[in-house]
Amino acid sequence: MPKMKTKSGAKKRFKMTASGKVKAGQAGKRHGMIKRSKDFIRDARGTTVLSKPDAKIVKSYMPYDR
Repeated sequence: MPKMKTKSGAKKRFKMTASGKVKAGQAGKRHGMIKRSKDFIRDARGTTVLSKPDAKIVKSYMPYDR
């Protein structure tokens, strides 16, 4: 069987942790910061771990990073 290809968009946006969880950048920080609260901006720094249903979808795009 041929090898499965990783979705190139997924490999740019997501990283896998050692325990198999999926890390992603926080959403909602591209523009419109003036209307966001300071608490939101502070809480949305860095990365976050995806929920199980979302991680399952992302893992299907990245077959060799499990």
